[in-house]
Amino acid sequence: MNNGSPVIQIRELRKVYRVGKVDVQALRGVDLDVPAGTFLSIVGPSGSGKSTLFHIIGGLTPPTGGQVRVGDEDLSTMSDAERTGMRKRTVGFVFQKFNLLPNLTARDNIAVARHIAGLPAETDGSFEELLRVLGIAERLDHKPNALSGGEQQRVAIARALVKRPTILLADEPTGNLDTANSTAVLEILRDLNRRTGQTILMITHNPEAAAYGHSILTMRDGKIFSHVST
Repeated sequence: MNNGSPVIQIRELRKVYRVGKVDVQALRGVDLDVPAGTFLSIVGPSGSGKSTLFHIIGGLTPPTGGQVRVGDEDLSTMSDAERTGMRKRTVGFVFQKFNLLPNLTARDNIAVARHIAGLPAETDGSFEELLRVLGIAERLDHKPNALSGGEQQRVAIARALVKRPTILLADEPTGNLDTANSTAVLEILRDLNRRTGQTILMITHNPEAAAYGHSILTMRDGKIFSHVST
């Protein structure tokens, strides 16, 4: 793990949602520094604020108060359009539901991500090596329904990494996988972090999965309850 300057800096982060006539406080003054090269696991019960934290770091929703910096960018002051641009440049997402386009091959799913990020269609040698590491180099011409769940998640990881994001946000990436495929995906994420220094934040409900991170951050009631090294 690189213990250099934080790639994510959060101060007094607050998020309030309006539900009917009631204000729901999803985040209540969160402070967090994430050094570049960290693999951070985030755990906590439903409603603890972990998904809201992800959505704000990923530029999917604005904070109500406080400051969020990702790299050199201050998300706290961005417009919706500016946050969209930040997502394209800076963040890769991997979800529990693989979210692959069913009518496209794995290769074309990855190509769409390159196009959205404004990158040329050509890939370089480093990306070809990533495909080999992920074990999908020979599966690129198959559509999602011809791939196993583990293969689909590996394609989703490749799609997220094609733009070389500053941070990778993985939200329950093994939630739809059996034990063997879950272990394989977690090993891939850990290997990716070790090989390239990719900063990874992962939400998980599984303690065994959480242990793959350098540290585990536990959230409760919109706050950080604990943050311990593994």
